[in-house]
Amino acid sequence: MQLDQSWLVAQGEDARLIGLIHAECRSAVVEGGIAVAVSGGGDSMALLHVMSRWAHKVGVQLWAVTVDHGLRDEAVAEAEAVADFCDDIWVAHETLRWTTWDGHGNVQAQARTARYKLMADWAAENGIETIILGHTLDDVAETFVMRLARKAGIDGLALMDRVFSRHGLVWHRPLLTVQRNQLRDYLKRNAVAWIDDPSNENVDFERIRVRKALAHLAELGVTLPVLHHSGMAVRQARDALEHYARAEAERYISTHDGDLVLADVAHLPVEMKRRLFAKAIGWVGGLGYPPRATTLQHLNEGLVLSGTATAAGCLVVKEGTALRIMREPNAVRMTVCKTDEIWDGRWSLSGPHADDLRVRALGEGIASCPDWRETGLPRASLMASPAIWRGDVLVSAPIAGYSQGWAARIVADFHSSLVAH
Repeated sequence: MQLDQSWLVAQGEDARLIGLIHAECRSAVVEGGIAVAVSGGGDSMALLHVMSRWAHKVGVQLWAVTVDHGLRDEAVAEAEAVADFCDDIWVAHETLRWTTWDGHGNVQAQARTARYKLMADWAAENGIETIILGHTLDDVAETFVMRLARKAGIDGLALMDRVFSRHGLVWHRPLLTVQRNQLRDYLKRNAVAWIDDPSNENVDFERIRVRKALAHLAELGVTLPVLHHSGMAVRQARDALEHYARAEAERYISTHDGDLVLADVAHLPVEMKRRLFAKAIGWVGGLGYPPRATTLQHLNEGLVLSGTATAAGCLVVKEGTALRIMREPNAVRMTVCKTDEIWDGRWSLSGPHADDLRVRALGEGIASCPDWRETGLPRASLMASPAIWRGDVLVSAPIAGYSQGWAARIVADFHSSLVAH
């Protein structure tokens, strides 16, 4: 996909932003086009306008998507304003609405999670594989300071990913080196209006307090580019640790029908031991994200006191100098699916499928498996393994040695998941 360089140069002060978008998006476009997330604020409106100029020039189908979280009365009018602007610049637009918040918990965190899921589902329905986000250098700096205040380690302080996957979709952040005020200047040059969310002045929100504090930190030389540089340096250190953690995992972590056994790693550096343990817990527990430091501390304390501990959906037991990490039976007690579906996010069953069969944890059904001891797996591990049931009647427990024509396999083994991650 080519961009006319003479045209680009002719765009004057806007050329850098258009060039950034071209460099980021030219290889991300598929047949269904590409989408941009737009809230109506300055950052996303600038991104939308730049992307529309680029998309029209190179002949790419561009979509815009707005999420109305239903938390402010003004949100409806703001989404309509974005839709009207999209009509003016010939960009297809869709407004998605979040209607499932129950009024409890951290509303900002839940809204963020819901926003990504809503947009991913919408993109899948429209054959779109990539969404562009408007995070800026200011967001990088604010996030760094917020995580620093929460005593984040290397993983938390690492620069946010420019490209990442979530919900089966690829997300891009092309503006991580662009400051918010530069985007405002772009909007003014091009006579594009934007909406200032009043919550951006509400110091009840941590990010707003940090945003105001950054102005004072700049007087000490702690500027946005400096924080970006620190975040990048930390990220490079994290990437190096991840590289060696994958190699050490091959040496010290073995798989046993859904369990992981972590060999004696007492001689390894503390950070490497922590990473290996965290990766094992995250995979067995199906967390999808690293366990919290407090979770690992709780597990380690339990192991010191009694040689066994539970947390994050895992049961960890000492076996000599090694640790066996198993799925905790109680964590999957209510997990049920059809036999042709993935159970507990890890297990695929093959056998004589039928509509009246379901996959549930083996649980106390282990009493109907006379040969379970011959598997060599602990009783608790087998109780958390997949079994096929017809009502309350056990049909098969393949991991527990009661196959009856069925087999169970892990769909994404531990070591492969490390490479994919």
